[in-house]
Amino acid sequence: MLLDKYINYATESFTLPQICLKMREVLDDNRSDAEDIGRLISFDPSLTAKILRLANSALFRFPSQIDSVSKAISVIGGEALYNLVIAETANTAFKHFNSQYVDIQQHWYLSVYNGVLAKMLAKSECLRGSERFFVLGILNNLSELVVAKYDPENYLAYKQLPSDELPWQKQQRHFGFTFAACSGAIMEKWHLPMKLYYPVKCVHDAAKQAEDADIGLLACSMRVTIRENIQSEYGSIELLTPEITHKLNIDNDNLKNIITFANTETEKVAAAVL
Repeated sequence: MLLDKYINYATESFTLPQICLKMREVLDDNRSDAEDIGRLISFDPSLTAKILRLANSALFRFPSQIDSVSKAISVIGGEALYNLVIAETANTAFKHFNSQYVDIQQHWYLSVYNGVLAKMLAKSECLRGSERFFVLGILNNLSELVVAKYDPENYLAYKQLPSDELPWQKQQRHFGFTFAACSGAIMEKWHLPMKLYYPVKCVHDAAKQAEDADIGLLACSMRVTIRENIQSEYGSIELLTPEITHKLNIDNDNLKNIITFANTETEKVAAAVL
C-alpha cells in the first residue's frame, strides 16, 4: 500500500530526538516532578533558548517574562512544555524532509499559522490542553514534505491537478489518502500521545468532525488557514460547516479576532522556533 511506504520512509529516516522520548517517560511517571523535567531540557542549551522564546511569544501572552525552564514549568505546566518540545522537533523534521518542489519557508509559515489559529480557537472554546493544538496545527501537513521528498514525480502530478477541489479532496483522489491522515499515522508510529495524532489522522472525516470537538476545531483551523493565505483559490471556502459547529460554538466575531491575531503574530511565533 502506497500510504505505508510513505509512513515507513518517514519513520525510518527520521526518529524523534531522545529528549522527546525521555520527557514523555518522565511525564508519565508519577514519581517524577518538575525538577526532573527541567533537568532534561536544561541539558540542551539550544532547546532551552527556543522553549523560552516560545513561552515568551504572543502564543502565550504572559504578563511577565519567563526567564527559566523552571518558571516555564510552573506557569504553563509539564504537558505544555512537552508540546513546545514537539513543536521545536517539528521544525527539525521539516528541514530533514526539505524538497526542492516545496517552498519550505511558506510551508513552515502555513503550518505555524494553522497551529497558532488552532491554539487560540481551542482556548476560546475552553478545550482542555489548548496548547497541544499548536502542535496539531504544525504537524498536520508534515507528510506533504515526506511525499515530495520520497516520490517527487507523483507529488508534481498532484500539484498539476486543477484547483477546483479543496486540497484534501485532491489528495484523496490522487493518492488515496490525505496528507493529514498520513501525518497522523507518522505521529502514531513515532509513539506520540493519542491526543496528538488522532485528531490529525481523522481531521477530514466529516462524521468524526461532528462527534469530536478536537477534530472539528482542527478542521475549522485548516479551512481558515487556506482561505486567509491562498485566497486566489480558496477565498470563498465555507469556514463553519454543519459538522464543525455540531460540537463547537464558535462565535463569528471571536473567530474574526482570532484570525486577525494569527495574521499579525504568526511570523513572530514561527521565527521563535527557528
